[in-house]
Amino acid sequence: MTARKYRGSKRLGRLLPAQIEKKEESYLKKLLKFLTKYRKESVLAPAFKLSEALMDLLVPMVVAMIINQGIVGGDRGVILRCFLFLILLAVLGMGFSFTAQWFAAKASVGFATDLRQALFDHIQSLGHQELDTLGTDTLITRMTSDLNQVQNGLNLALRLVLRSPFIVFGAMIMAFTIDVNCAWIFAVTIPILSLVVFGIMLACIPLYARTQGALDRLLGITRENLTGVRVIRAFSGEKKEVEEFDARNETLTRMNEFVGRLSALMNPGTYLIVNLATILLISRGAMRVNMGDLMQGDVVALYNYMAQIIVELIKLASLIITLNKSMACANRISAIFDVTPGLTYPESGKSPIPGADAVAFEDVSFSYAGSGAEAISHITFQAKRGETIGIIGGTGCGKSTLVNLIPRFYDATAGTVTVLGQDVRSYAQGDLIRHIGIVPQQAVLFEGTIRDNMRWGNDAATDEEIFAALDLAQAREVVMGKEGQLDAPVEQGGRNFSGGQRQRLCIARALVRGPEILILDDSASALDFATDLKLRRAIRTLGERLTVFIVSQRTASVRTADTILVLEDGHLVGKGRHEELLQSCRVYQEIYYSQYPEERPTGREEGQA
Repeated sequence: MTARKYRGSKRLGRLLPAQIEKKEESYLKKLLKFLTKYRKESVLAPAFKLSEALMDLLVPMVVAMIINQGIVGGDRGVILRCFLFLILLAVLGMGFSFTAQWFAAKASVGFATDLRQALFDHIQSLGHQELDTLGTDTLITRMTSDLNQVQNGLNLALRLVLRSPFIVFGAMIMAFTIDVNCAWIFAVTIPILSLVVFGIMLACIPLYARTQGALDRLLGITRENLTGVRVIRAFSGEKKEVEEFDARNETLTRMNEFVGRLSALMNPGTYLIVNLATILLISRGAMRVNMGDLMQGDVVALYNYMAQIIVELIKLASLIITLNKSMACANRISAIFDVTPGLTYPESGKSPIPGADAVAFEDVSFSYAGSGAEAISHITFQAKRGETIGIIGGTGCGKSTLVNLIPRFYDATAGTVTVLGQDVRSYAQGDLIRHIGIVPQQAVLFEGTIRDNMRWGNDAATDEEIFAALDLAQAREVVMGKEGQLDAPVEQGGRNFSGGQRQRLCIARALVRGPEILILDDSASALDFATDLKLRRAIRTLGERLTVFIVSQRTASVRTADTILVLEDGHLVGKGRHEELLQSCRVYQEIYYSQYPEERPTGREEGQA
């Protein structure tokens, strides 16, 4: 917990900078392609909104007519006709507004749905190396919070981006049709307002991007605390974690307050300018009325147009704040699309060679992105079909890294990894993994039923095949002890099962596939020695049909293996059977005798050895 790694935007910034440092325009273009399916809605929504705006622009002229001809002229017929016309404008405006909202909602929701699906598909296409670099927290934020911001921004943009400027400039044009001298007040006010609004907007965009990055880091802390809550409580670290969360939350709050104060300047700034313009307009209009150059209704119309500008600028200010957030979030989403998968696959892959070795490493080295040292160095070995290969070594020596190269979760930085006689890079996408069953260190079950989880290994697996795999994995009793058996519910993460039960079910899930190679990456750590022994004996009965890799820190789990690979600091320091290594490999001796101290030779025997 103390050595916490904040992934998210920081790591994204380090990943392929040539790809990620793009202009904002290119980011937006990449996302706008998801709007092409909704061209009609994207045109009709602003078109109906502009029709509504036109209704609003006609209202002050009708009111001026009521005053000038109806009230001053004493013509009640004009008042009645104008009143009915105002009702018609209101009904038409409401109809246009509802229709625009419907089209805008359809376009924005559809756009967000397609974008979310494409983003999820792209994340699924990324390799382990890219996912390690990006981090889970930033991907969750961009799939949820960022995408919702973009959806809301698009909805508002389709309805208001054209409407507000249309009203502002339309009001100025209508003012010129009433009185040119007073209309110049509009012509001077609008550019000044534009400078204030767009100046604040340009200052806020990068600040919103930073606040989203801070949200990523806060989400990372939250996720880590929720997943590691038992460890935190075991070490009484609640107070420390609360303090650290408070500090990060306070940082995010201060950032939001700063950008909020900056964006809040927009309303008083625009109000000040517009109210000064209104005072000048009324003063100027009153003088012209006294001079007989303007009628009272015309002054009221000019004031109404200025009031419309005030209202629209309030809307525009709120819209710009939302659009700033949306643009920052759109850039962050688009940056994920810029991260290309590091693994490439041939269009037509090769097929396994019958009779070839199951797995062979030839002078293989590998290092993770951003790390200076190699995780494994110059590893060479062969695993024949039907053999059991044990891999043992201290923590962090590269055991999991080695087996992760077999299904090509990562590409070796040097050397060649061959599986079933072919280079792993020569297989088409999805072909290699069909021959391999993998049980990772962390036993993960998915929400659903036991049968659903078993069929992850084979969609078409029958109940007989599932129970056969359960028997091999020593998990039949787990299923039979549950109400509903294969239809027994599995809660998220398999939390309604113990650690040992989850491990056995995960092993059964891998065996249901009927793989030629089975990788058990320290996946029996929660099993007792008796169950572990039964499991290994059951797997042995499959003979040459299955090549097994057992990664473990227990010598009991690997001592019966045909070949044991001993790793130390990424180097292969021992290779052979248990008896051979016990005589020749210092590292293996240390591990074995630390677990079986009663078998350690006496000083005299050691000297003879």
